[in-house]
Amino acid sequence: MNIFIPTFADILDIVIIALILYASILVLRKYGGYQILIALALIFVFYVLVTLLDLKMVSSVLKVFKDYWIILFIILFQQEIRSLFTKFAHNKNLKFIFSSASKSTYSLLLNAVSIMSFRKIGALIIIENERKLSEFIESGEVIDANISVKLLLTIFNNKTILHDGAVVIRGNRINAVKVVLPLSENLEFTQKFGTRHLAAIGITETTDAVGIVVSEESGKISFVKKGEITTDISIDELAQIIKDETR
Repeated sequence: MNIFIPTFADILDIVIIALILYASILVLRKYGGYQILIALALIFVFYVLVTLLDLKMVSSVLKVFKDYWIILFIILFQQEIRSLFTKFAHNKNLKFIFSSASKSTYSLLLNAVSIMSFRKIGALIIIENERKLSEFIESGEVIDANISVKLLLTIFNNKTILHDGAVVIRGNRINAVKVVLPLSENLEFTQKFGTRHLAAIGITETTDAVGIVVSEESGKISFVKKGEITTDISIDELAQIIKDETR
């Protein structure tokens, strides 16, 4: 009985494949497209079974399609592939959100925050970065609307059913409202801040999102990033902070 002794090339081959699979899973987890991953897994399992059972007829059929598998894959999963590439194309970080091409978005957001601060309208605005917040967005209401001062003021009006929770901004649009976020359990903050501030701190502790909070009691503005909060800032200071963040 021959014992298989792996060579250096065999080990390198396995390591490379493992790294490719790991990277693929990370990409699909971040941007979606699990249908493609499941399909690939099923095809692989099917191929292994055919090989182990030595099904000659099925193997011959697979050999016929071997040279055309890429074309067949694209045809079968064109919808998922298109969706995946669309998500890549729309992946914008904070720098792109507030770039010169999006100055109107930047101004509208600052105007809305300024008015809410003056009127003491409580608000929690989360700006999504590279890490998608899809699992949190599911808890709210997706509206996918243009950013406007009137819309933000309406959403956070305490007489509407949408004012509780966070507004999540994806790209240059309001993606969802009334979003429930995890609260920070940091004792440094739990005895000092209310729910809005703790939610902003909580989401930025585990993701690369940033948060803007307006206090309902005082109208003070806070900026939150990486679990750290800067409180009682003016609208000009907020503008400068965002400008510094996007350099």
